[in-house]
Amino acid sequence: MLSKEADTDARKTNPDPAEVGKIRQADPALCRADLFGLYLLHAVFLDGPPRPERPRRHLYQPPAHWENFAEIFKRMPMFSYVRNTLIVSLLPVFGQLFSAPMIAYSLTKVPWKGAKYAFPIILATMMIPWQVTQIPMFATWAKLGLVNTFVPLTLPSFFGWAYYIYLTRQFVKGLPDSVIEAARIDGAGELRILYTIVYPMCKPVLTTIAVLVFMGCWNDLNGPLLFLQRSEKYTLSIGLQMFLTGTQNEWDLLMAASALFTLPLVIIFFLAQKQILGGISTTSGLK
Repeated sequence: MLSKEADTDARKTNPDPAEVGKIRQADPALCRADLFGLYLLHAVFLDGPPRPERPRRHLYQPPAHWENFAEIFKRMPMFSYVRNTLIVSLLPVFGQLFSAPMIAYSLTKVPWKGAKYAFPIILATMMIPWQVTQIPMFATWAKLGLVNTFVPLTLPSFFGWAYYIYLTRQFVKGLPDSVIEAARIDGAGELRILYTIVYPMCKPVLTTIAVLVFMGCWNDLNGPLLFLQRSEKYTLSIGLQMFLTGTQNEWDLLMAASALFTLPLVIIFFLAQKQILGGISTTSGLK
């Protein structure tokens, strides 16, 4: 009996490091869940300006105002906005998953003389602000007759973005050369090595890139605002901005629309947060 009590006291004073690690990993996720839960409650219970059919007594007036979400769908073409936003968010994901590993593989595992010069040039493009290039980009796409289409928002991703090329390059650089050399000795070409060996080994960083690209394109306002001029082409970010400027202090509806806009991102992040943190820690050299 004394030995069991001593073991219990020892576990309380010296907890298992593995259990402590699990608790530390869970704490940020629980905090983010609590914060979004508070935000969602704020959107549900927030009451808007007084109306004849619903006089306001308090700012947060029970019961929950679920009718705010139905009112959003009446005032905004939400399904059209969601469709357009999915188009400009999913296609860049496929573009980056196609281009970033290919460029990273050519910079690290394919021997050619220009690799050591190409990578610094790619990194240098990250220092050019988007505001500097938006006018030349708009003029170029306008001459091609592609303004008011989704092409300017999706096609550039199939040629790679510097930041995601950098992430993938750091990961591919750490892959063992022996596996690739063995495949070359067996007669495999570079494309076959890329798609059958490198791609499966890059699953953590590719998941990270997919989530980051989707979240960035989902939240993007400048790109759609620059290239899309017809209302049937508008995305959720433009629709939310128009709703913000068009409403008269109807904060209850604005909070409901913001909650709907944010909900898919929160769900995706919670489902893929382990892969995101693993991919970033691997590419940055953190343990």
